[in-house]
Formats: sequence, C-alpha cells, structure tokens
Amino acid sequence: MLIELQSLNKTYKTEAGSFSALRGVDLTIGAGEFVAVVGKSGSGKSTLLNLVGGIDRPTSGSVSVGGTAIQGMSENDLAIWRGGNVGLVFQFFQLLPTLTVLENVMLPMDFRGTLPPADRRPRALSLLDRVGVVEQANKLPQALSGGQQQRVAIARALANDPPVILADEPTGNLDSATAKDVLGLFRGLASAGTTVIIATHERDIASVIDRTVHLVDGVVVR
Repeated sequence: MLIELQSLNKTYKTEAGSFSALRGVDLTIGAGEFVAVVGKSGSGKSTLLNLVGGIDRPTSGSVSVGGTAIQGMSENDLAIWRGGNVGLVFQFFQLLPTLTVLENVMLPMDFRGTLPPADRRPRALSLLDRVGVVEQANKLPQALSGGQQQRVAIARALANDPPVILADEPTGNLDSATAKDVLGLFRGLASAGTTVIIATHERDIASVIDRTVHLVDGVVVR
C-alpha cells in the first residue's frame, strides 16, 4: 500500500484553547486509488491532506508514504521529499501571475532539477497538452478562465511525475460542467497509476472515485 496513516492526531493551539482537527485516524490508500475525503467545513479534510503531503506535522501518530515515514524528517529533507513525491492542487490555483502558463508548469522542474534544462520545456508542453490547454502556454494566468487555470495547476502538479496528487477543493471555484471535466482528469490520472486524494464538497462524485472517506469532527466515520 502506498499511503498508511496510523493513530493520527493533530491538535492546534488557539487563543480559545486546543482544537483537535484529527483524532485517531487510521487509513490505508493503495497505489493508483482515487479517494475523496468528504465532510463539512472544519471536519479535518484539509488537515488530512496537509499531513499526507508533509505540509504539516502530526501531533502524534505516523504517516508513511511509499514505505517512508515522513513525520520525523527535517524540514529540508521533507521539502526535498515532497518535491519528488507529491503534486499539490489548490482551490484557488495559486499560479504565479507574472509567469506564463508554460513557465508556471516548468517551475517545479527548475526547483527540483529532475530533468536537464533542455527537456523541461518539451515536458511542460506535453503536460499542458495532456490536460487540454497547450494553446494557452504563452499566456499569463489572468487571461485564462478558472477551469483553464485549474488544468494548468494540475499540469504543474504533474511536472516531476509524483506518485501522489493531493487536491484541496479543486472544483470549489468551478461551474458544474468544468468541475466534471476536472474530476475526469483526476480519474484518468488514477487509472494510469497515480494515487489521487481530493478533499471536496462535491456530491456527484461516486461515478469517478474508487472510495469515499467521511470525516466528522476529525474522526473517520466510514
């Protein structure tokens, strides 16, 4: 199994006191599985994704991805690990506005150095073609629709060919037709072997996902 969470707890300290975002979560997700994490706002969906991606650290418990226990890594090692193993997709796209679409997709390759410089542009164009927006390559993000920007964000997440894609409310700012197309892209990635985990409020997802994980107040209920 690719991802294994054991007795995972995350508590945040706030001015009002301690807040338990996740409580005793045990979860295993296989390679190439498309999993939706669902629940109301504040149920712990984003926290779960952040712990799997090494963006945040658990208060207790363990996170293993591909046989690597990531909760004990140093910040530097974790950043290096994340760059090669996890692709992130966000609700608000988070594309750099002063870079072209093509440059946004090339950026993770430049940071990671996984490909020779001469190979990065062709790979970025190939990824943009894969998600259906290659004709937008030389435009700035603001010239694209929300759906097109999310497709670019998915291409960027795939830049270093990570085995895991984490998407936090990736369809939250999209109309229903575009949301369906984006979910279809994720389905295709999972079918090709990439593990995809999305946190979502979408209700009409049963036809594309493999499994739903329901969170209520930080606890997996089914």
